[in-house]
Amino acid sequence: MRPGKALKFYSLMIDRVSNHRPFIIPIFLPHAGCPHQCIFCNQTAITGVKQSIVSSETVDLLIDEFLEYKRPYRRPAQVAFYGGNFLGLKKDAIRRLLDHTMRSVTNGRIDSIRFSTRPETIDQEHLEIISDYPVSTVEIGVQSMDDRVLAMAKRGHTAADTVTAVKLLKERGYTIGLQTMVGLPGDDETGSFYTAQRIAELVPDFVRIYPTIVLENSRLGRWYAQGKYNPWPLTRCVAHVKDLYLYYKEKAIPVIRMGLQASEDLDKGAAILSGPYHPAFGHMVHSEIFMDMAAEVMENRTAFEETVTIKVHPRSISKMRGLKNKNVNALKKRYHIKSLKIVPDTSLPEDQLAVSSLSNSTGIDLKI
Repeated sequence: MRPGKALKFYSLMIDRVSNHRPFIIPIFLPHAGCPHQCIFCNQTAITGVKQSIVSSETVDLLIDEFLEYKRPYRRPAQVAFYGGNFLGLKKDAIRRLLDHTMRSVTNGRIDSIRFSTRPETIDQEHLEIISDYPVSTVEIGVQSMDDRVLAMAKRGHTAADTVTAVKLLKERGYTIGLQTMVGLPGDDETGSFYTAQRIAELVPDFVRIYPTIVLENSRLGRWYAQGKYNPWPLTRCVAHVKDLYLYYKEKAIPVIRMGLQASEDLDKGAAILSGPYHPAFGHMVHSEIFMDMAAEVMENRTAFEETVTIKVHPRSISKMRGLKNKNVNALKKRYHIKSLKIVPDTSLPEDQLAVSSLSNSTGIDLKI
């Protein structure tokens, strides 16, 4: 069954802040180690970082800066090398970055290291290089499990490369994250869902889902200008990512990010030519799920009084309301409700809600 068709799928996998979720110190290496530039890519625009290789001094500076703002309670701190193809760097560059970062692990300032890389660079030789270092998590830029889509995106690897990479990482006990994209040229909802199914078969520890954005100075930007590519509208992208999120939830695979990380450059829009970018993309997906949950409950009610109350956990109030009270206004209009109240209830999990109204003579909240 496709996700979103049954009530049981409408529970959220909340990315809770806990002692087990690492405090990430991101160090961006835009395009570093990449054999070529994929059609959608402009890492400088996404990260706001221009240099591709950072110095040891910069690594120390970034660690100091982030640790200064670390929350008062203890969370494992993890340096993360993002934005490039880490294992595609020259071997001496890999060792230099890991050597220097490991000093902060040795002296107790951070706990471990993670990085993102391409699937074809994960082989026994490279895994031997990192085996002596405190690397705990490896993220793979998968993007799609459809070889036709990968070829159109000029990725330079196949779905089989991803399968092999995950197998090798599992053999060595690494935590594995898979990064995917929706809306690539040649892709649609059916193909994207096929990718999700293939990824679920690999049983990664977590997944990220990014919409395809048309960035300046990218090949996709030229295709867009020539009329060869049209990005998905935001509403279509949010609706599909919601289905993917619920599917991964059903498979007990956490989705730790939906949408690009907001940045000053992206929010100004200067680097974006077109596409479904929104700084609160993930929030929009969660809000759609809460809207569906509330609607499911209300569809099964025979009557409502003028006032309806929806109870949610305090941390879920904004998700239930939606951006600019979108959900509240839509529910009031659809079900002819005069007053709809969203109230906090700490007894509820973050992924549930309870609906009640004056016509509920039993006084029992209907929960989902």
